[in-house]
Amino acid sequence: MSKKRRRHSPEQIIKKLRDSDAMLAAGKSIGEVLQALEVSEATLSRWRSQYGGMKSEEAKRLKALEEENNRLKKIVADQALDISMLKEITKGN
Repeated sequence: MSKKRRRHSPEQIIKKLRDSDAMLAAGKSIGEVLQALEVSEATLSRWRSQYGGMKSEEAKRLKALEEENNRLKKIVADQALDISMLKEITKGN
């Protein structure tokens, strides 16, 4: 029985964290909560450390900043490669 991996948006994660807190407060076991949310204990734990206490808008902003950061890192890497190639070319002349 293999489960299909699913990506959750920051908003969905925040909602599931809120739901998990509500279910636990209502006396449900961690197993019941994990089953209801269809996530593993490791995933829930990772989400808590990453998004715990965040509002939906803050999570969205964090995700956008992470994406921008990755895009900028790629640009810097490409430029470093270009500079390196140009140095090699000019060495030969």
